[in-house]
Amino acid sequence: MNITFSLIAANVILFFISTANKEVMDKSIMWPYVVKRKNEYHRFITSGFLHADFIHLFFNMFTLYFFGRNIELIFNGLELGGNTAYLLLYFSAIIISDIPSYIKNQNNYGYRSLGASGAVSAIVFANIVFSPWSSIYIYGALKISSFLYAILFVIYCMYMGKKGNDNINHDAHLWGALYGLLFTIILIALFNSNLFVNIIEELKNPSLFGRG
Repeated sequence: MNITFSLIAANVILFFISTANKEVMDKSIMWPYVVKRKNEYHRFITSGFLHADFIHLFFNMFTLYFFGRNIELIFNGLELGGNTAYLLLYFSAIIISDIPSYIKNQNNYGYRSLGASGAVSAIVFANIVFSPWSSIYIYGALKISSFLYAILFVIYCMYMGKKGNDNINHDAHLWGALYGLLFTIILIALFNSNLFVNIIEELKNPSLFGRG
């Protein structure tokens, strides 16, 4: 679980640095208008380690702590590329989840975005592949299955992304989640395709409110 803790530590450290130093924030945040005109493609990565405030940081790191530790153990224990695959998923999800927003806002001078949500969403959906009927508690109270949560999450992100009346990058959440799902399926196909038998069998025994 060293990778997960290292990622959390990096996010926390860079949060405090960027909060204390506005210049670091300005040079690291995802700013499609500047990326296009100055080729500052590093922002696709650096913006994923910035957060708007402590609450934003806390919820992303809280989620990463539980789901990241689990996916780290799975990728290593089931010989799915181990830590290399885990890091590849995390960093590539940061980039992939920002691409739709970049394309949509590359001529919008006022648009900025930041946060690890795209990568964290990818990690959550990677977990759902292996445990579709495990329990997820929404707001710590409402218990539903991971599979149902995934469906509701996608619908919500699509709806809010089109509505676009808040300061949350719902497109990053949506595409990060879908990418995490696709990445994990491809990873299984490449490294341990026998796992599909167990996954399919698990899907045959649904539980609306989850098990465990």
